Parts: sequence; C-alpha cells; structure tokens
Amino acid sequence: MRQPIIEARGLTKFYGKNRGIIDLDFDVSEGEVFGYLGPNGAGKTTTIRTLLDLIRPTDGEAKVFGKDVRLDGEEIRADIGYLPGELALFGDMTGEEIFKYLGNVRGGLNWNYVEELADRLEADLSKTVADLSSGNKQKLGLIQAFMNKPRLLILDEPTNGLDPLMQQEFFQLIEEARANGQTVFASSHILPVVERICDRVAIIRKGELVTVEEIDDLKEGMLRSIEIQFADRPPEEKFKELPGVEEVNFEDSRLRCKVVGRLDDLIKEAANYEVVNVISHEPNLEEIFLKYYEGEGEGVEANA
Repeated sequence: MRQPIIEARGLTKFYGKNRGIIDLDFDVSEGEVFGYLGPNGAGKTTTIRTLLDLIRPTDGEAKVFGKDVRLDGEEIRADIGYLPGELALFGDMTGEEIFKYLGNVRGGLNWNYVEELADRLEADLSKTVADLSSGNKQKLGLIQAFMNKPRLLILDEPTNGLDPLMQQEFFQLIEEARANGQTVFASSHILPVVERICDRVAIIRKGELVTVEEIDDLKEGMLRSIEIQFADRPPEEKFKELPGVEEVNFEDSRLRCKVVGRLDDLIKEAANYEVVNVISHEPNLEEIFLKYYEGEGEGVEANA
C-alpha cells in the first residue's frame, strides 16, 4: 500500500464565528492525482492554505510527507510546487527574472526544463508580468509550480485563464507527473478538469467533506439511464420487479429505465429476449456533483 503524502485529521478552521473548514479527514497517497471539488466558497482554498501552514487550524492536524505542517512547514514547502488560486507575481519583473530569482532562493534550477515548459505552454519569458494577460500570468504560475519537479504539486484552480489548447498541455503535464511518481492535489470547481485528470475526488460542501471516493466508484452508485431495443416487446412486469431498476417505461419494443449500481440483473433479464441495441448513458461528474448539492438553490453552479 502506498504511503500517504497528505494526512488530515479533524482539520478545522474558523474565521471568528464564520466557518472555513470543519472536521476534515482524508489521505492522499503517494503518486496519486487527487481532486478537491466544490463551488467557490466551499473551503477548498482554506484547506490548501492550512496544509501549507500559511494559516493555522482552529483544531485538528495535518501532515505532509509524514511531518506536522505546523512544526516542519519550511522543510515541507521546499518539496512542494504550489499554484495559488489568486496568483500574485512581481509585476515589474519578467518571467525569466522571476524564475531565476526563485531558482536562487531554492538553491538551484534546471533552466533547460524551464525553457521546455515555457515552450510547451507558449509563455513569453521576456515580457514583464504587468504586460501579460491573466491567461499568460497563469502559464507562469504553472511553470513555477512544475519547474523543480517537486514531490508534491498543490494546484488551486490550475486551468484558470487557459485556452483549450493550453488545457490539453496542462493535462499532459499531469500525466507526466503521475508517471514520475509525483503526487498531485488539484482543487477546482471546473468539473471536466477534475474528471479528466484525477484518480480520486473529494467533494466539499459548506466546509465539510461529503464524500471521498474514486471517480468510477462515485459513478457506480449513481443512476444510469439505459435504453434497450428489443425485436419484440417483452413483458413489462419482468423489468419492474428487478432490484435497482427504476422508472421502467416501454415505447413499443424500446425499454427506457434508470439503474442504480450494477447492471447484472437487468442484462440477464434482457438476455431472455432478442436484443437489437443497447445504449447506456453514463453519469458524469457534473451530475454527481449537483446531486450532492441538491437543495442549495441558486448560486451553486458546476462551473461557477
């Protein structure tokens, strides 16, 4: 079993009387790409800042690399690549000047790799930060997070401002990090990004974790829409009696229904008749996310 790189136990942060995060318990394993999902204001950034010891928890504890973040924060941060959600760079410096400065602070830098990242992300290192668009500033943020090939990447809203082509390049960087055994903790409210890159996902709601699961397992427990076209219409009651099968509806010889969990019983029953075609509509992460936020009313949007 892979060792945990991040461990949170009862992690809680209040800002006065206002909640930030409440009693969080989760682990992130070595080499894992872990998605941290929730709308703006759910507690994602508070969690990250607590893990980095940029703010102190009200209660509970967090460990990174097996070390307490409050006692060994400086040592821990030396092997972390961090992209903040609200990126602040030296406005009067060029990208090249920033990275060389950061390299000196860290005690060394592979400049060839920096140039490779800049080329892949189409980042101009000769321009001052103040002259860059938000998307081009984000590229610099990604370069500084990846450039030392850290053991752990903590990325807060990593695709902010990136166009679709650059998002694909970012996905490739994540795949390379995974292949290199690096661990990635990626916080986002952009559901397709999380679904595309992550092994597991945690969903946070009003500062509390509502689930931590592999994405495939999350989908397994959700309703799937199934359509089966038969050569001749079978007895409807046979399908209404099946466990986990809901909303059975026949239009001539076409069955439409919802299935929770395994499809085994439905498929075995359907095999008793001549099947012409089967269409399965798999739930995506957006549907799952919205399920956990049912009843929240306006203001909870998958991409907001």
